Amino acid sequence: MAVNAKKIAVYVLVVFALYLIITDPAKAADYVQIGFEGISDAAKAVGDFMTWLANGGK
Repeated sequence: MAVNAKKIAVYVLVVFALYLIITDPAKAADYVQIGFEGISDAAKAVGDFMTWLANGGK
């Protein structure tokens, strides 16, 4: 049952993404940019944490 729910969720997400891209490409581009900025910020935070840890937590 969980596999079917996962497949349905992925299908709904793909359909929504395609709908968004077709109806409003500029807004879709904004969403992609926001997503990449979020990933970049998260990677920077992990890097800062690892640097802090490497420096003995100072």
